Amino acid sequence: MASRQRGAAGPSSLLDVHRVDVSYGAVQVLFGVDLDIRRGETLALLGTNGAGKSTLLKAISGLIPISKGHVTFDGVDITATPTEQRVRAGIIQVRGGAGVFPSLSVMDNLRLGGFTILRDRHVLAERMSEALEVFPELSGRMDQRVGSMSGGEQQMVALAKAVMLEPVLLIIDELTLGLAPIVTERLLRVVDQLKRAGLTMLIVEQSLNIALNFADRAVFMERGEVRFSGDPVELAQNGELVRAIFLGQSSRR
Repeated sequence: MASRQRGAAGPSSLLDVHRVDVSYGAVQVLFGVDLDIRRGETLALLGTNGAGKSTLLKAISGLIPISKGHVTFDGVDITATPTEQRVRAGIIQVRGGAGVFPSLSVMDNLRLGGFTILRDRHVLAERMSEALEVFPELSGRMDQRVGSMSGGEQQMVALAKAVMLEPVLLIIDELTLGLAPIVTERLLRVVDQLKRAGLTMLIVEQSLNIALNFADRAVFMERGEVRFSGDPVELAQNGELVRAIFLGQSSRR
């Protein structure tokens, strides 16, 4: 799988989120969030429901406005950049539970996934072939309606669509939520394959144990703030934060 390598002579951080606030109307959800992702790094974003993880991903992707702070990608301030331009710059997000078109076939999903290259049939066919190399189990099911597939298979289609766009930064919201262990193992192999290809990834994961399998670094969010950033093993050894992750107990007293 090819990924676009940018800014080779630029800063080591590919993405920098600095003191970001986000509100939905009068309700503030993110409070001064700082987050950076280094080139080639796989970062796990953990936290209980309502911690602000998905909101942070939307802010990075430009799906919601930022009320304070800024976001820099590949050395360029993209705080006010429209979502489509961020996609073309290489920020590709796979949204949990919303990454496919259920009524369409696998083939049509992949074609739509390559919307930025639809006009070049040769490139589209080449990218589709590369995506199927990552997910060979989809090759014999190109005419199948995606809505008739299992949740894990749909996640594979969603990831294949993302791979076709040759991301610079791949963001995956809820990588393994609700999936069977055997499917989770398969997706973790894909993540490892993408890591070895040098792709930078930000992955939301509910399970700390699963995050330990793929993450170079872990960030734990709680109540709209970053409570931990560092080695995932160090996070696993922090009993107070582990209780917050697994039991939904506040780490604040």
